[in-house]
Amino acid sequence: MYRLCEEKIKAWFKNKEDALLITGARQVGKTYIIRKVLKELHISYFEINFYHQPEIADEILKTSDIKELVNKFFLYSPIPLEKGKSVIFLDEVQEFPEIITKIKFLVDDKTFKYILSGSLLGVELKGIRSLPVGYLEEIKMYPLSFFEFALALGERNDVLTYLKTCYENKSVVDSIIHSRMLKIFYYYLVVGGMPKVVQTFLETKNLLRIEEEQKNILALYRTDFSKYEQLDRRLKIISIYDNIPTQLNKQNLKFVFTYLNKELKFDRYEQSFLWLKEAGVAYPCYICQEPKMPLEISKEKNNFKLFSSDVGLLVSYYPYRAKLDLLAENVSKELNNGALFESFVAQTIASGNKNLYYYKSNKIGEIDFLIENSMQLIAIEVKSGSDYKIHRSLDKLITNYHIDEAIVLSTENIEVDGKINYVPIYLSELLFFEDKKDFYLDINL
Repeated sequence: MYRLCEEKIKAWFKNKEDALLITGARQVGKTYIIRKVLKELHISYFEINFYHQPEIADEILKTSDIKELVNKFFLYSPIPLEKGKSVIFLDEVQEFPEIITKIKFLVDDKTFKYILSGSLLGVELKGIRSLPVGYLEEIKMYPLSFFEFALALGERNDVLTYLKTCYENKSVVDSIIHSRMLKIFYYYLVVGGMPKVVQTFLETKNLLRIEEEQKNILALYRTDFSKYEQLDRRLKIISIYDNIPTQLNKQNLKFVFTYLNKELKFDRYEQSFLWLKEAGVAYPCYICQEPKMPLEISKEKNNFKLFSSDVGLLVSYYPYRAKLDLLAENVSKELNNGALFESFVAQTIASGNKNLYYYKSNKIGEIDFLIENSMQLIAIEVKSGSDYKIHRSLDKLITNYHIDEAIVLSTENIEVDGKINYVPIYLSELLFFEDKKDFYLDINL
């Protein structure tokens, strides 16, 4: 499966002297993509997995002399390594995050290039004494985006280029292509973007097998959650994470703490919410007191919606019948389709390395998302039904505040009506991925 971050990794090999750190939640494909790029570039490498090879990790950590450490890489490697050409790939570094403090000296040594990979590093790196600023470039990985998913299903790159052109020119998408993309979108809601789940979908097209793979990933997540809860009894990570589907299936998507425990308040749970965010498995979308930049200033830290990092994992909690309804593009009695659409958009925004915000007031109503993009404020409404042109809150916001751009995301085609841009929800990626838009023209798949 092609991932857009492959281009960034290849560019790092060609142009950078620093080390590369690939981070992201578990099972998003970090190890796979690093191996894939190394093999494609015919680069010899020595892979050390700190989870499965703790004895090597211990040797690395207790070796203070860099020359001696480099010699150990030569000795431990099962294949011959070349000075100035080979790569040392340090995987699962969250098990021994102290290794990152040695990277500055290893980079200065210049014998090898270094790639590091790990999960939960947003959590783990807080305990590191000092990070090697200027010596470590970070790339965050996420589940497959919709476009990556479409490519995995066999969609051609020139079709994605065509969609990009339609979006930029605000021209209507061909009706056949539009219908095809919507079908893929509904597949994405059920399957999600976790690589192993996508692979299972491609191989079997079996909903039960897909759900089984999703449950396996959730079990791995809970193992991590449990480990950290044992280390810090104040954390309530599992109960919060498992409550996300229930909270999002309400009419009002705001996370209500009393659903967890009527006796406890936000202050008791705050560290758990932050843990989930730093681990990259859930995204809080904070309410803002004012729809003005910078949004961070007016956010309320204890008033938010909480979205899963992968919409497929979210849908895995729901009954089989509901998934069939989604695939048939029907409204399900068991699912809040509006919440699923919002979850898809939230996941897309977050994977563009942007914070999530929304706005709600008695005077205006609720605006699903507010985004700061290229120093512009964008207001976004997400519509799952046929009434996509009814958006009173958005109309009021435009009238009462300076909004640079207003967008309605729905299953309908591209259209411009006054200050409102109507965009198919499957093109959400192009709204937020400014640094990636050109890849669909430049890469040769």
